Amino acid sequence: MTSPITRVQPASTGHPAYSQTFPCEPSTAETGRKLVREALGVWHLDDLADVAALITSELIANAVRHTTCRSIRLIVSRPSATRVHVGVVDRAPSRLPVLCRAGDVDESGRGLLLIDGIADRWGYDLRGPHRRPWGKEVWAELLTRGEE
Repeated sequence: MTSPITRVQPASTGHPAYSQTFPCEPSTAETGRKLVREALGVWHLDDLADVAALITSELIANAVRHTTCRSIRLIVSRPSATRVHVGVVDRAPSRLPVLCRAGDVDESGRGLLLIDGIADRWGYDLRGPHRRPWGKEVWAELLTRGEE
């Protein structure tokens, strides 16, 4: 069961400005989309809401599908006045994201391609000690118009 929506507190920039842990299950995508939209609304960046919500869905879907983690952490931040960062942290550092082309009849496998096409940049960062990471964050960033 996903947790109730928690109000996002305004923050102009900083890392993380918002984060919450959720069960690693498909229903988390809906809650995640709502929370990302609320954060963007607080920052007056509603024009990015649809794209950021789609990115959130894909990042959560990938964590659900490709890891055996019991929980994931959604992070929404503004590392600068011109960037919004959306990331999903899981505890599967050995399951790194790979950008690949799905076949015409494949029913899945297009999530990272979609993110690659709509985000200004995306990637992943391992979490924990260099030799023994405990997890990873797969993230995407969108550029704003620099408005506060």
